[in-house]
Order: sequence, then C-alpha cells, then structure tokens
Amino acid sequence: MVVPKTYPVQLIQPDGQRVHNPAYSASVADIGPAQLRDLYRDLVVVRRLDAEATALQRQGELGLWAPMTGQEAAQVGSARALDADDYVFTSYREHAVAWCRGVDPADMTALWRGCAHSGWNPADVNMTNPAIVVGAQGLHATGYAMGAKLDGADIATIVYFGDGATSEGDMSEALGFAVAWGAGVVFFCQNNHWAISAPTQVQSPVPLAQRAAGFGMPAVQVDGNDVLAVLAVTRQAARHAREGSGPFFVEALTYRMGPHTTSDDPGRYRAPADLEAWKARDPVDRLRRLFERESLVDAAFFDDVDSAAGDAAMRLRRGTLELPDPHPLTMFDHVYATEHSLLARERAEYAGYLASFTDTDEEAVR
Repeated sequence: MVVPKTYPVQLIQPDGQRVHNPAYSASVADIGPAQLRDLYRDLVVVRRLDAEATALQRQGELGLWAPMTGQEAAQVGSARALDADDYVFTSYREHAVAWCRGVDPADMTALWRGCAHSGWNPADVNMTNPAIVVGAQGLHATGYAMGAKLDGADIATIVYFGDGATSEGDMSEALGFAVAWGAGVVFFCQNNHWAISAPTQVQSPVPLAQRAAGFGMPAVQVDGNDVLAVLAVTRQAARHAREGSGPFFVEALTYRMGPHTTSDDPGRYRAPADLEAWKARDPVDRLRRLFERESLVDAAFFDDVDSAAGDAAMRLRRGTLELPDPHPLTMFDHVYATEHSLLARERAEYAGYLASFTDTDEEAVR
C-alpha cells in the first residue's frame, strides 16, 4: 500500500505568497492587516531581545543564554493563539513566548545572570520559568492539565520542547499519561533540527509527529517559520484541548540559526550550506515579503517597529545590569513552603561558615 505523502501546514510561502489551506485558512480569517502588523512587530522585537541577551553574555554580563533566532514564528504564532487563562510550560528557549505572555524584558535574564532561580512570578503570566532539565516539563504540564480537568476548568495547557526532548523517557511518559487520562495538553515540539550536535534523523527515522500518533493522539506538522500557519494550527490544537478532547501534538519545523547555547560552537557539526538554505526561509523576512506583495505597510511602520525593538532591548539590558547580587544565604529561601529542621540546620552551618570570614554573627551576615 502506498501511503500518500503529507506536507507541513503552510499559509505563507517563503517568498511571501499566500497559500489557501481548506483545513486551516478559516482559523485565521480574522487576521487582517492590523493583526499581521502586530505579529511582525512581535517577531522583530523578540529577535532584537535575543540579540541583546546574546551580546550581554559575550560581554560577561550573563553566564549563559539559549538563543532562539530563527524560531520566532514558531513561538510567536503559538503564543498568540493562547487565551490568558491557558497555562504555559516552557523549556529554556521560549523567550518569545515569554514576551507574548507579558513578561517584562527586564525580568528575562535573572536566571541566566545567576541572580535568582527564576525571573518572573509564573502566576502573573500563567507561564513557568525556564527549565533546564530536558523533557521534565512534559510531565509537569500533563499533571497540571489533569488537575484543570478535575477542577472543570476549560483551559488549554501547552508545553514547549525541542526535538531532542522527544527521545527522553519523561516525554514518553507524559504522552502516554495524557492520552490515557484525556489531559488537555498541547505538546508543542519545536523541531529545530539539532539536539545540540545531534541531527533529528539520528533520533528518529520518521517525522516526530508520528511518534505522537503511536501513542494514540492527533498530531500535525506545520511550517514553523510561517507565523500565520503556526497561529492557525495552535488555535485548533488549543480548542481541541479546551473542549475536553484530550491532548494534541504539534511539530513545528523550524531551524536554530545560532548555537544551542552561547557555550556551543555549531560550526563544528553544521554545514554552512544548510544554514544558508534556512536563511531563505527566515520567518521575519517571509512576513515582510507578504507586506511588500500586498502593499500593507509603509516605511514609517518599519521605523516604528525598529524603535519598539530598540526600547525593549534597552529594558532588557538595563534590567540585567541593575540586578543586585544575591546574598549566599538566599539559596535556602523558598526551598520548602514551611520551615524544615534539616534545612534550618544547614543554613545555620553555612551562615557560621560565612561569618568566619567577616567576624560577624549570623544576623549581620544575613
């Protein structure tokens, strides 16, 4: 039997030409010129934020940063498909999602500067802070979605992860549990083709979306560099979750243009020709070409967007440089919700150790 070839959902081609898709075009019928301009603004702002944070790391102001350039459409399109009550579980690269959820750029770098365990209060924006443990957030999202279902909350829970995380046992457990219990989770895989230095084909000989089908959940591939297509697909997936139909898997095909983190050298494992091929599919340029084809904007619009991006980058830089150095004893804060005798003893011992260098008592050290 010949299995018909399927193609990722696409609504805007790399050259800016629109594509009509009977299954998904209607889901973004409300996205007119004004909404497209807003999406473009998001794409440009988050790319500028990413560049600023990378520069800060190179200047020694951040210990590490996980660049997301190239993946803006996958993150902006999916984040703008969510309702305020929906809950987001993140990995460590979703800086654009954080922007779309309302996180202040000044709060985006505290963890990466080593000043705090988190940058923002998740309850304020319904989004967790960056998680470095690969794949663990899949279990967290599934548990949260199950709790929301038991509470009767009509929300979607979305979890972001990369192609490498699909090879983690945690993610398999999350997929299996979500299907078994009908948890309303949108599993959003940003397949950027590289799990650090391992290409996707090393991890799976078939599209990653087919892994989800093996667990018994619906799945779709989408052009992750097409912000409109990602918006349409995620809207449908989120509605599926909110309506109580169980989990949904989205594989957004995109490309990590920079290193895995700022400690990585992608030139050691990635061919320059591959990078050039993906530059032609750039998500920002794609939407700009649509504007040019349809005469939707003027030069003043681009100037305004660049100004907004510069302002956001300045907020990120200023917020980073103004972060106070934490006192060593704060590492013991918030470990437990209530006082714990073992932790109290460890804290007292460490306070005494610090005091031995300053000839002060514990309270003075604090």
